[in-house]
Amino acid sequence: MSLYDIQAFGAIGDGKTVNTKAIANAINACAQAGGGTVYVPAGCFLTGAVILKSNVNLYLEAGSTLRFSNDINEYQVVHSRWEGVAKQVYASCIYGENLENVSVTGHGLLEGNGAFWWDLFRKKKNKYARPKLVSFDHCKRVLISGVKMINSPSWTVNPICCEDVTVHNVTIINPADSPNTDGINPESCRNVRISDCHIDVGDDCIAIKAGTEDTHNRIPCENITITNCTMIHGHGGVVLGSEMSGDIRNVTISNCVFEGTDRGIRFKSRRGRGGVVEDIRVTNIVMKGVICPFILNLYYFCGPRGKEKYVWDKEPYPVTDETPAFRRIHFSNITAREVSAAAGFIYGLAERYVEDISFDNISVAMADDAKPGMPAMMSELEPMKQHGFFCSNVNGISFQRVQVSNHEGPAFYVENSIDVEFVDCKSKFPRTEDPLVVQKNVSVSE
Repeated sequence: MSLYDIQAFGAIGDGKTVNTKAIANAINACAQAGGGTVYVPAGCFLTGAVILKSNVNLYLEAGSTLRFSNDINEYQVVHSRWEGVAKQVYASCIYGENLENVSVTGHGLLEGNGAFWWDLFRKKKNKYARPKLVSFDHCKRVLISGVKMINSPSWTVNPICCEDVTVHNVTIINPADSPNTDGINPESCRNVRISDCHIDVGDDCIAIKAGTEDTHNRIPCENITITNCTMIHGHGGVVLGSEMSGDIRNVTISNCVFEGTDRGIRFKSRRGRGGVVEDIRVTNIVMKGVICPFILNLYYFCGPRGKEKYVWDKEPYPVTDETPAFRRIHFSNITAREVSAAAGFIYGLAERYVEDISFDNISVAMADDAKPGMPAMMSELEPMKQHGFFCSNVNGISFQRVQVSNHEGPAFYVENSIDVEFVDCKSKFPRTEDPLVVQKNVSVSE
């Protein structure tokens, strides 16, 4: 095996010596020899941005730490995406572009020293967008496995326009109040596998994205599998959007646990972004302590231009390339307990309904001590407390063996929708004497 120990290139693991050049020299030697493993032994190695090369495996031994510097000069400026839009940004702590067969593996620690960057962000003093902890741009055959990551400056793992990506058995921990410190965000990628990870962060745990309306090249994020993960805290367990102008399709999410993630499975977009989210399967999920387990919201108002009338107006608009779509989305075998706001919130556009949605073998129980909360971010929505499923502007939705417990009002409220089906659904321990189902302006397709 071709092994390049960074100590042989002058790296010193005392937590004080800056090792950016020594690590770069080890990577260059490895790449020039045709590839191999750049080895980080036990010790704490302070460094700036680590720029990887093709056919290089950066391996962190158990007991090793790469601690990333708070010296801005240690991070070159590169052209990459930030929140879906291409621009000049600080290079990620570990970064590579246009590479093939590249990996970050082992049992060591990546310490992002994010507090420095969070403070710059809050004071609006950062000249360029903050580094991510690990990001690869336009790469093929990417592997991230085994390592622990903490205190990321912004998004923790962000493959962009990559193909054949595996993220396996990593632990990601960022403080709950740290800004934009998402866990794993595949963006406009193809063939992505995320498995056996533990994520506890200050924003979305996993977010699938495909660029915004300001992204020049519309590239889909497709063929994504997420399985056997635990998500703690964060704003959402698994989120699709809101940056989805390039389409998101062919996604399976299975065998995961969400605890205190604000929201569970969350789909979000709005007029102006365009793009289609389709062919999504979610199964075998357990949730606890979420505001709302299921959100499909096409009036999401956060971000640039999100407060414009075109976004929030509930009147129908002409369907154009700027009109987003959610369709063929299916949930099964899911339990949610101690839910506070609503069992589910589904709101399609007045001109383009959410289509072909199903819930099968679902159990949602509201918390006894629930506090009012916002199930989705949209204008003119009042906080909810212990509500059942709220559905508006849906074409083809099926509830089979769905139970809602400890709720106020009807278990299912549906308005302005077509082809709604209920099979063997139940209300258990309702807090008010309301019908199981209330439907307004609901019809059957011809």
